[in-house]
Amino acid sequence: MPRFTAPIEDISYALWEVAGLDGLAALPVHGEVTPDLVDAVLAEAGRLAEEVVFPLNQSGDREGCRLENGVVRTPAGFPEAYRRFIEGGWTGISADPDYGGQGLPGVLGFVMEEIFSSANMAFTMYSGLSKAAYNLLAVHGSQRQKAIFLPRLVDGTWSGTMCLTEPQCGTDLGLVRTRAVPDGEDAATGEARYRLDGAKIFISAGEHDLTENIVHLVLARLPDAPPGTRGLSLFAVPKFLPRPEGEGWVPGPRNGVRATAIEHKMGIRASATCQLAFEGAEGYLVGEAGKGMRAMFVMMNTARLAVGIQGISIAETAYQNALAYALERRQGRALTGARSPEAAADLLIVHPDVRRELLIQKAFIEGARALAYWVATEIDHAHRNPDPARARAADDLAQLMTPVLKAYCTDMGFEATNRALQVFGGHGYIAEMGVEQYVRDARISAIYEGANGIQALDLVGRKLPAHTGRYLRRFFRPLTGFIEANRRDPAVAEFIGPLEKVTARLQQATGLIAQKGMADPTEGAAAASDYLRALALVAMAWMWARMAKTSAAALAEGRGRRAFNEGKIKTARFFYARMLPEAGSRLAMLSGGAASLMAHEAEEF
Repeated sequence: MPRFTAPIEDISYALWEVAGLDGLAALPVHGEVTPDLVDAVLAEAGRLAEEVVFPLNQSGDREGCRLENGVVRTPAGFPEAYRRFIEGGWTGISADPDYGGQGLPGVLGFVMEEIFSSANMAFTMYSGLSKAAYNLLAVHGSQRQKAIFLPRLVDGTWSGTMCLTEPQCGTDLGLVRTRAVPDGEDAATGEARYRLDGAKIFISAGEHDLTENIVHLVLARLPDAPPGTRGLSLFAVPKFLPRPEGEGWVPGPRNGVRATAIEHKMGIRASATCQLAFEGAEGYLVGEAGKGMRAMFVMMNTARLAVGIQGISIAETAYQNALAYALERRQGRALTGARSPEAAADLLIVHPDVRRELLIQKAFIEGARALAYWVATEIDHAHRNPDPARARAADDLAQLMTPVLKAYCTDMGFEATNRALQVFGGHGYIAEMGVEQYVRDARISAIYEGANGIQALDLVGRKLPAHTGRYLRRFFRPLTGFIEANRRDPAVAEFIGPLEKVTARLQQATGLIAQKGMADPTEGAAAASDYLRALALVAMAWMWARMAKTSAAALAEGRGRRAFNEGKIKTARFFYARMLPEAGSRLAMLSGGAASLMAHEAEEF
């Protein structure tokens, strides 16, 4: 049977020692954020995830969802678990107190995403997009829309979806056909009313029995809209039309949106991925007409970082199970002689290749966790730091790193689950052990919220040239500053030299892409995926150097568990020896140009 324990010690280390949660706690808006408070939040989240949410993971995968007369029934135990989840206030942990939220830093919301996704990725999908919907409406919604929808999204009694994809378009949203026609005013809400007609597919949590209402955020075209993405507007389309009651809003009549099918998927089978039909559905314009994509990017960026964290979270659970198996299963003898002569065989953990598989997982998970939390903390500074220059710098870094985190963490998350299965051998291929589910569940993360190839194109085509390279400078300047400041520190000297060399090569490759891409956009596109991977590896190397420095200081001062800090330094050495060299090969590959990619005629494939 699979197992899961929330990695609270490592999460706390990443938050305070790397991400800089203390800097957020120093802001007036977060004066109540203390280590004791954060410890209590983490402990309670871990308990709920381990005891309530995780036990439903395998059973939910086996049972899946079913569509009955237009209503999706989630697996047994999901409604009760969701009720306990929202009673704990987990849907509003980082939301504005004016709408019922707890007002804690946004990074803690992403930490909760990790903990609960590690326990049960499919279950966490139901609340995950509600957070993104909240963020979008908080920025672009009218005051009335905020009053109607935000308190219910925060308390979890209503949920949200993102309705982009249609049968004829996924990545290319310029092909959206869903239409919206003005139709007067809704007397109850006071909002201008539109009637939407069209079909959407692949809608996560598009229909389910966990909440009283579902708020669909839908891209559609007005009658006079131009073609392409510039003609798209965004609409809030509730499953039930909201009606006032007392000081709040409750679900009223059923709206003209219904689930026509649920997808039968490779993974996350307990998450209802729906086909939706909009048939004269009432909706309310969010933001300005024709600027729906700009508004939707608020939601998409939240979701992309959350999906990157999903890659880390599912890798964590797979790793925990692979490690436990390697510490229990006996096969063969250590090459240097029996480690357990009293037993018929030694444990798997003695074998170098098993250790290699485990250490790749460990180095990825812990390094990526630190990197993701650091970027999430910068997002908090972008939104809440009173210093405009500091806030802008933080936003620049988040803009640059969001596609990097989404693509790298989901690619590696899938790789990590595969490596975990490999540790199990044939037993991993059997459903009873649970690890094959993690492989299936992890695969979608590299596809949805923008396939990873699109993330690479976004990085190279939009983020690198933005503001004459300003986003990149937000990354390279503190990195080179770290290198310079620690050049003579014996605790990290072994890491500074390799980090400096690979950083210089990445900077050279950046210039090469910019030069070639200006002459021929195909050159930039051909290099994009390799460049993203190289940048991610350099960022990971920076995180590991920082962690090695932190843990060396902790050992010198007698702080923390000795085994924990020694393990950090040894894992940093493994990353630099075994994983960072990939950056060099990626940089070599991208310098080869587009010719070999584009030479074939279609009939030659």
